[in-house]
Amino acid sequence: MRFDRDHPRYKWVALSNTTLGMLLATVNSSIVIISLPAIFNGIHLDPLAPGNVSYLLWMLMGFLLVSAVLVVALGRLGDMYGRVKLYNLGFMIFTLASIALSLDPLRGGGGALWLIGWRVVQAVGGSMVFANSTAILIDAFPARQRGMALGINQVAAIAGSFIGLVLGGVLAEWDWRAVFWVSVPIGLVGTVWSYLSLHELGARQPGRLDWPGNVTFALGLSALLAAITYGIQPYGGHSTGWTNPWVVAGLAGGVALLVAFVVIETRVPEPMFHLGLFRDRTFAFGNLAGLLASISRGGMQFMLIIWLQGIWLPLHGYDYAATPLWAGIYLLPLTVGFLVAGPVSGWLSDRFGARPFAVGGALVVAASFVGLVLLPVDFPYWVFAALVALSGIGSGLFSSPNASAVMGSVPAGQRGAAAGMRGTFFNSGSALSIGIFFSLMVIGLAADLPHTLTAGLEQQGVPAAVATRIGGLPPVGSLFAAFLGYNPLGSLLGPSGVLAHLPAGNVATLTGKQFFPNLISGPFHHGLVVVFVAAAIMSVVTAAASVFDNGSGRGQPAPAAAPRAERVGAAS
Repeated sequence: MRFDRDHPRYKWVALSNTTLGMLLATVNSSIVIISLPAIFNGIHLDPLAPGNVSYLLWMLMGFLLVSAVLVVALGRLGDMYGRVKLYNLGFMIFTLASIALSLDPLRGGGGALWLIGWRVVQAVGGSMVFANSTAILIDAFPARQRGMALGINQVAAIAGSFIGLVLGGVLAEWDWRAVFWVSVPIGLVGTVWSYLSLHELGARQPGRLDWPGNVTFALGLSALLAAITYGIQPYGGHSTGWTNPWVVAGLAGGVALLVAFVVIETRVPEPMFHLGLFRDRTFAFGNLAGLLASISRGGMQFMLIIWLQGIWLPLHGYDYAATPLWAGIYLLPLTVGFLVAGPVSGWLSDRFGARPFAVGGALVVAASFVGLVLLPVDFPYWVFAALVALSGIGSGLFSSPNASAVMGSVPAGQRGAAAGMRGTFFNSGSALSIGIFFSLMVIGLAADLPHTLTAGLEQQGVPAAVATRIGGLPPVGSLFAAFLGYNPLGSLLGPSGVLAHLPAGNVATLTGKQFFPNLISGPFHHGLVVVFVAAAIMSVVTAAASVFDNGSGRGQPAPAAAPRAERVGAAS
C-alpha cells in the first residue's frame, strides 16, 4: 500500500526503507572483509605474493575512501535537487554495481582490478543512500520521535558491519560470488520500493554546486587516505611506509589541500561544507565524538578478526579455511549487544536527553577495551564474549543519541549537507582506523616478531640462513596472513625446498594449526596492548566531547526547522 506524504503512517514507510538502505550499504563493507580469502582464491590471486597486498588494501579502502570523499557533496546535492531523488538513484546504482561485481569475468590482477573498480561504483551509490537517509528521516519524524527513528537507522548502519561478518563467512563457504549476489534481490526490491513510496518533504535549497570546494576537498581527502593506505605497506628496509617520499608528499599535499578547502569555504557564497554549523557546540563536538567512535570501532573490528582467525581459532583446532566463518559466529555477542542497546537508547534519549547516553556509552566502550587488554591471547571464550557484548552495548548506547543530537541541531534546509558531513566523519573514521591500528600493530610486531620467528624456525630444523631471511620479512605479511586466516609458513618455506629435507614430524609441526599461532601470539599481544590502549583513550575523549552540547542534549532542531517537521509527522 502506498501512503501519501501527509499520511500518519508515511514516516514508518520512510524509516523501514531507509533502514533497509543503510543496512545494505554497511553489510557490503564488512561482508568483503571476512570473505577476502574466498574472493582471492576465486580469482586465483595469492594475497600474500609480493605486490598483491595493494590489491587487498584497495579492496578494503577503495569503498571507504570514495564514501568519505563523496558523501558531503551528495548531501549538498540532495539539499539542492531533492533528497529522495538522490537516495533513489543511489539505491539503483548500488544494485547495478552488485550485479557487475558478481559477474567478474577476469582472473589474477585483472580480476582484482575489476572488483576494486566496481566497488568504487558501488560506493558512489552507497554514498547517495548514506548521505540522504538521515535527512529523509529528520524530515518525516517529529522532534519527539527522532531519537527512536535515528536509533533504529543507526543500529542498522553499524549492525550491518557486524552482520556482514557472519553472512560473509557463510556465503564464502558456498561460492565467493554469492558475497555479491546477496545484495542483488534486496537492492532490486529496495530500489522499486523507494521509487514508489518515498516523497520529498524537506525544503530544497536551490543554488550552484561549489566546484572549487568540491575539487579541493575530494583531492585533499583522497591524497590523505591514499597515503595512509600505502603507509601501512613496507618501504625499503622499514616495516611500514611512513618514510616513503610519496606517502609523505601525499600526507602533506592532502593536508594543504584541505586547508585550502577551509579557506575557500569561508569565501564562496554557497559552500558545500557549511562551516558555520560548527559554531554550534552540539554539532561540532558531536561530530568529533562520532569520528573518534568510528576510528575506535573500526580498529576493534579488525583486531578482533585477526585475533580470532590468526591465533585463537587455530589454537582451538579450527582449520584455517574455516576461520572466517567461525570468527563471525564468535563475534555474535558484539552484534547482539549493539542490537539490544541501540533502539533502547534512542527511545530513552527522546525522553531524558542524548548527553547521558552518549557519554555513558563511550565510557562503557572504553571499559571494554581495558578488559580486552587484560585478556590472555588464549582466552576463555565466555570472558571474551562478555567483553565484546559490553562493547556492543556501549556502541549502541552512544550511536543513536549522538546522531539525534547532531542532526537535531541543524536547520531544515541544511540537513542533507549536515548528514553528509556526519557520513564523511563516519567513513573517514573507518578508513583512518585501518591506517592507524594496522600501523600500531605492525610497529608492535616489529619489536619482537623477527627474533621470535627466526628462533622458532631454527628450533624445527630450518637452516639459519632461511630462518633469518623469513624472520626478516616485513611483519605486515604475518599480520595479513592472520587477518585472512592463512598459515604462511608452507608457502614461505616451500620455494626454498627446506620442507623436503626436514623430518615428517617437523614438517607437520611447521604447517599445522598450532605452530604459527603460538609463534606470533607473544608479539601479537604486545601490539594488541598498544592498539587497545589507544582505542580506550579515544573512547574516553569521545565521552569528553559528548559532554559539550547546547542545553539538555535532546537534539532539538533550530526554530526554523520545527514547524514543517512537526506538521509532517505529528501523528503517531
